[in-house]
Amino acid sequence: MTIEQPADRTVDRRAFLARAAALAAVTTAGAVALPAIAKATGRHQPDLDTANAFVKPRPEALADPTELTLAEAAWLIREGKLRPEDLLEAYLARIAAFDSTYQAFNLVLTDQARQAARRRPGRGALQGIPLAIKDNYYTEDVRTTANSYLFQDFIPPFDATAVARLKAAGAIVLGKTQMGPLATTRATTPDGVVTTVNAWTPTDPRTDPGGSSTGTATAVAGRMVTAGTGTQTGGSITAPSNAQNLTGLKPTMGRVSLHGIIPLSYTRDHPGTLARDAKDAAIMLTAMAGEDPDDPRTQGLPDVPNLIDAATPVYLRGKLKLRWNTRIGVTPGFATGMSATALARQAYLAKLADIPGATLVEVPLPDEWDLLTGNTFNNVRLPERSEPFMPYLRDNLRGFGVSLTAWLQGALFGGNEFLTGQRAKLLLLERVLEQTFDLCDVVVQTQPVGFDILGLPEIAFPIGFSAAGVPIGTILGGLPYGEDRLLSIAAAYQAVTDWHHRRPADPPAASAGARAAEPARARLTADEVALLTQ
Repeated sequence: MTIEQPADRTVDRRAFLARAAALAAVTTAGAVALPAIAKATGRHQPDLDTANAFVKPRPEALADPTELTLAEAAWLIREGKLRPEDLLEAYLARIAAFDSTYQAFNLVLTDQARQAARRRPGRGALQGIPLAIKDNYYTEDVRTTANSYLFQDFIPPFDATAVARLKAAGAIVLGKTQMGPLATTRATTPDGVVTTVNAWTPTDPRTDPGGSSTGTATAVAGRMVTAGTGTQTGGSITAPSNAQNLTGLKPTMGRVSLHGIIPLSYTRDHPGTLARDAKDAAIMLTAMAGEDPDDPRTQGLPDVPNLIDAATPVYLRGKLKLRWNTRIGVTPGFATGMSATALARQAYLAKLADIPGATLVEVPLPDEWDLLTGNTFNNVRLPERSEPFMPYLRDNLRGFGVSLTAWLQGALFGGNEFLTGQRAKLLLLERVLEQTFDLCDVVVQTQPVGFDILGLPEIAFPIGFSAAGVPIGTILGGLPYGEDRLLSIAAAYQAVTDWHHRRPADPPAASAGARAAEPARARLTADEVALLTQ
């Protein structure tokens, strides 16, 4: 069997550094062409009909179609054993029964979804698959609010590029999901009242569900949809994925177009996916990724590799092995201690070390890591946030609701501070590429901010549970355009564990659409939002 080299082995690190410098300059000069990293061989044509995109379902998943992974549902649809209409109705039934508690959706597109499900499915793995779309992605003729007063009546005239590609692949948009206002915190109303809960503790809204892609995470974890989209500027895919036992993939900056997504930060916004396992995440990203003439950040990049094959476990003479020999960097203190998280991390590392092809190596954090990823320099993201919203800041402060503080901070940020912060970002990237990735191919993460600053890819996936039954997840960070290697490691780990197959118990059924009894949902203050905002 011939296995292609991972994409991260074909990228010139210095070229990526030069592109990052140019992207920093673009934030002050406007959208211009960026230096190419690689010569693409042609426009990305996603192959969603490859054999590895279809997985024969586990026997225990056959009784309830909402238990199926995306790849399992695709297998049944292709084999004529499951109709898209029946899969959709199973999800709609759960939404009707439980979303008054979960509050995952802003809008459920029942009629449109039913119409789409009646179309004869094609051959790809996304044909007839219901998806949740975060409510900052444009959806043609469907209200897109970003959970903000500013966009409460906004109806886009076109789909975001990522949405258009998912629909072209045959996916069904089931609904728009709750999110932190303007993609800042966990999902709340624009004035800060907590809405979406963690699917694992649905009657206790105090448990963090992760944000800002909260609604998508809860919809997938609560089996109200197969998979969904998110965006990440400061942990908004990886955090809810870890909080709710999902596999979340945040690709390299530019791998997925941001055209048609309400912005938070020009150099840090990353569209990605929240799914049930690595294979599902690979299918989603395969459809979403690729060059877009409407987004210069996507142009001049390496071709999208075969992500679906990468997320398919490899066996040699019947024994699992990593697809590619991989040095997994472990930073100081990652698994130290006796807490539930530390114990889960210890078991996770031991399980990885047992897989042939994996080598655990100790790696130091880059010089001045805490300083360069702390608020002093991380706050340079705030002017990027404020700039496209300046007309609103002049005329409609109330429209920002509880999130106003961060936008005012950005508007008042000094030019000298911003330029110093951009230079610090480039220094951080140089040190990560040279001091960390000279020693390893991927690296464990305890928080995503550093790699979000740099635009590097990350994957989050479950590794255990606390004594209270709340999921524990982990994050791996990779080299530029190394999504395939990250997927290969997550897929191998998931082949020898079953954390990703575990589902939360249903919340108590509410009568006549009323919510089940629960503690009052808190209201986040402006100060709390400013502290929590990504």
